[in-house]
Amino acid sequence: MSVKESLIELPAQYSSAVFGQLDEYAKKIERTLKVTIIARDSDVKVIGAEGAVKKAAGVLNNLIELARRGNQITEQNVDYALSLAFEEKEDAILEIDTDIICRTITGKPIKPKTLGQKTYVDEIRDKMIVFGLGPAGTGKTYLAMAMAITAFKNNEVGRIILTRPAIEAGEKLGFLPGDLQSKVDPYLRPLYDALYQIMGAESFTANMEKGLIEVAPLAYMRGRTLDNAYIILDEAQNTTPAQMKMFLTRIGFGSKVVITGDLTQKDLPKDTTSGLDVAMKVLSKVDEIGMVKLTSQDVVRHPLVQKIVKAYEEYESRMAKKQTRSKQARTRNGEKNDNKH
Repeated sequence: MSVKESLIELPAQYSSAVFGQLDEYAKKIERTLKVTIIARDSDVKVIGAEGAVKKAAGVLNNLIELARRGNQITEQNVDYALSLAFEEKEDAILEIDTDIICRTITGKPIKPKTLGQKTYVDEIRDKMIVFGLGPAGTGKTYLAMAMAITAFKNNEVGRIILTRPAIEAGEKLGFLPGDLQSKVDPYLRPLYDALYQIMGAESFTANMEKGLIEVAPLAYMRGRTLDNAYIILDEAQNTTPAQMKMFLTRIGFGSKVVITGDLTQKDLPKDTTSGLDVAMKVLSKVDEIGMVKLTSQDVVRHPLVQKIVKAYEEYESRMAKKQTRSKQARTRNGEKNDNKH
């Protein structure tokens, strides 16, 4: 195997951002691609097998460009740049970075960080109704909220309606202290958090008092027609088929709808069918409805969360195969017993 070298220019002001604290990002690139990275002043030399050197150089150049654009380089950026390098799509990380949806109250840009998230955002732009499915940390709700707030600020819709089913995960609403609002608030807290971060508490409160932003349990949607609104149904895996049908038939003219959920985290009573499961089957062939499935690769929280999600996905896949084999074995045994008789 011939050893190749590649020389990259790394401006001093971006060195610590690209290499990470104590060179942790550079070491990760070395370990993953089995290359050696040597930095001297503003020059970086990458040594290793030809294919690996090409990938490492691509990853480093992309990280340098992200830093040049003012991004804070995180471990997630490095992990994703490496995974794209293996798929030979390394330049995609720069294309994704240009799609700024809006900015938080502190000026931080909100944008998709993975190809899956970019597809999700593009579908929301193009379709009237979009289902965003995926595990925790894939940005399903947060990106939908950012899109809703942007549309609201641009006067594309007259109001924002955020809703989720108030399903108890082990606790009963009746045992919680306070009035109905304080009982349902814990279920809606993640939605409030995103609104505060993007809009700011003052703007959010003012618009909520005017009735232009509404955060309510799904049960409150019954009997209403929702025109000229941006509607987000969060935690849709906890709806019943009747609730999901009720919600989908509330949608009026000039509205846009995003439905988010994680089919692996249902809090419904045992043996209750999820409305999200049914909707996915019933609506799969309707062209005007977008369905985006995000995976562990799209997790943008701490890298450990990505590993946890991936481990659960693999475990659930093994269990599903095991159950299928057991069912097939029972069927075969039943057929043998019938033949004996």
